[in-house]
Amino acid sequence: MVTTDRRRPEIVVGLVATPPDYPAKVVARLAAELADRLAERVDAEVLWTVRQGWGDVAPHRDGGIEALLDDLGRRRADARWDVAICLTDLPLLSEGVPLVAHVSARRRVAVVSLPALGLRQLRALRAAVPDLVSRLLTDTSDARVSPAGWAPDELTSRVAAIGRVVSEDAGELRYLASPVIGPMRLVAGMVRANRPGRALLGLSKLLVGALGTAAFALTTNNVWKMGAALGGLRLTVIMLVALTALVTWLIVAHDLWEQPDEQTPAELARLFNLGTILTLTLASTVSYLALFIGTVLAAGLLIDTSVLQQTLQRPVGLTDYLTLAWIGSSLATVGGAIGSGLEDEDRVRAAAYGYHPEPGGRRDKKDA
Repeated sequence: MVTTDRRRPEIVVGLVATPPDYPAKVVARLAAELADRLAERVDAEVLWTVRQGWGDVAPHRDGGIEALLDDLGRRRADARWDVAICLTDLPLLSEGVPLVAHVSARRRVAVVSLPALGLRQLRALRAAVPDLVSRLLTDTSDARVSPAGWAPDELTSRVAAIGRVVSEDAGELRYLASPVIGPMRLVAGMVRANRPGRALLGLSKLLVGALGTAAFALTTNNVWKMGAALGGLRLTVIMLVALTALVTWLIVAHDLWEQPDEQTPAELARLFNLGTILTLTLASTVSYLALFIGTVLAAGLLIDTSVLQQTLQRPVGLTDYLTLAWIGSSLATVGGAIGSGLEDEDRVRAAAYGYHPEPGGRRDKKDA
């Protein structure tokens, strides 16, 4: 125990991000306000010190939660922290449902799975982490703070992602998600953690090339006739086929598919692949919408109304220009899929859920 001049006991809380990619950004935001929240929620008579640390770029996948807890426990002891909380973007399962958090009093650590929190992750962490710290200190009989005056299952009323609590021997607590809503929240949280905007940036060259292809296609009257002849249903099918082809080509061309192996269990590989598919689908859909808007503008500039009327042999209006942009965008998306091999490899690979780049100069705050 360390004391200050005012004889206030100091408790050091370590926040560890693993891998040091998206979780590190969440840790940085939470660390800036955690000391105040701990003073407010746990004990105002304690001097709370928050340290940040970065975990492995590629966390152990085969050992599941136990491997993470063991690594975190060693990290806490080496850094001489009183307790440690790990934030990870690994989707964790227990009893077939998403695991939101696991508290280990024996190791004096807790792990929180960010995807299981859904979309509003920082908001959920602000409610959960102070209570997890309080629970760890209470279960380890730390005399520097007053015991928590609430039961472990009360956290379910403060964090929407938690459905129930399973208590095990030796102060092990598992906070599980709802078996109904939990999997949907997990998938949404995985897409959130995978940052679709980063994948969208990776498709920037493809979008520019596709826009040029669409503009060129609009100069041929065969495309005008094709757009006029196709109904809304067939145009929708063509659009979906084009987006599916783009996502499939990106996965195949850039080797984004996660294969189960000794380090990656099949269940985890399936979750990684689902996260990759949804991230690329969202990024491709946004790219398609941007392409459609650009193609509408190009159609208005390139195609004179009188020329279009002469070709179609009927009066034309805004709907005809939107239809032309629709078919042009779909055809350009298929062409863009073939050109996606020219995209920056690292940016496209960032859309793979299991891929984490090196942390680029981040350093641990290891002072005691």
